[in-house]
Amino acid sequence: MTDVEDEQGPTRAGFVALIGEPNAGKSTLLNRMVGAKVSIVTHKVQTTRARIRGVAMEGQSQIVFVDTPGLFRPRRRLDRAMVAAAWGGAADADVVVLLIEAHRGMTEGVKAILATLRDRVGKRPVALAINKIDRVKAESLLALSGEMNEAFPFERTFMISAERGYGTEDLKRWLGSMLPEGPWLYPEDQLADLPMRMIAAEMTREKLTLRLHQELPYELTVETEAWEERKDGSARVDQIVYVAREGHRGIVLGKGGETIKAVGQAARAEMEEFMGRKVHLFLTVKVKENWLEDPERYGEMGLDFRDGA
Repeated sequence: MTDVEDEQGPTRAGFVALIGEPNAGKSTLLNRMVGAKVSIVTHKVQTTRARIRGVAMEGQSQIVFVDTPGLFRPRRRLDRAMVAAAWGGAADADVVVLLIEAHRGMTEGVKAILATLRDRVGKRPVALAINKIDRVKAESLLALSGEMNEAFPFERTFMISAERGYGTEDLKRWLGSMLPEGPWLYPEDQLADLPMRMIAAEMTREKLTLRLHQELPYELTVETEAWEERKDGSARVDQIVYVAREGHRGIVLGKGGETIKAVGQAARAEMEEFMGRKVHLFLTVKVKENWLEDPERYGEMGLDFRDGA
């Protein structure tokens, strides 16, 4: 069979869930696979709240990635809703990829995931991706791979660096071959099925998270309140940053408003690069003391309020 005939073979499409502990590199891998930034990436754990779907093409296969929140021991309603979303994403997928960090190995958190993984995903194929391989020696990788495969019957094991791109093409090709035959689910040039309003809100939330570090852990959310398409091709975007306490408002604003101004500039630049056009971004900071108990906010984040009960 020629390469051309091979390329014209049956189309495939399906969902791939990326699961793992917080900060394992799921969002970085999603962005690498899709070839564009569609998921929030920070050095803080638990920053991915919604099941973000990124769409990647691999030959005749369309891979729809479900980037799930990290799996951890939930304490609050938001935590519980995030963990429920993660397991829900895995249960709905055609293929599951468990990401672990090479230098951390089989942690207690990974053991907890493995303990319930088969019950959660049924007979779906599960691949292991050992990420951040550039941080450890080869013999350590082989030992970790053996230990993990003794603990769970993975279909395949991949050694990757999501950040640098090592091994990710092999993983992508394998995923494409594992999907069921069928028509593509999205237009070929579509990167994500999140509305642009939500992607824009995620971009601003990422900049806030990076800027504020430990000062304001998880008690803020960003909502795109209004989106106006202008005649000159630009867009006006109005967003509200909700914080839980009055004291947090001052932290987000910064001295003389310098923090929110810097965040706005960084978020606007990323939106312009992503959309390929000019963006006019306006940010407002509001105190909403009970937003962590507001069902509407959970819906905005793609989470189910009832899952946090």
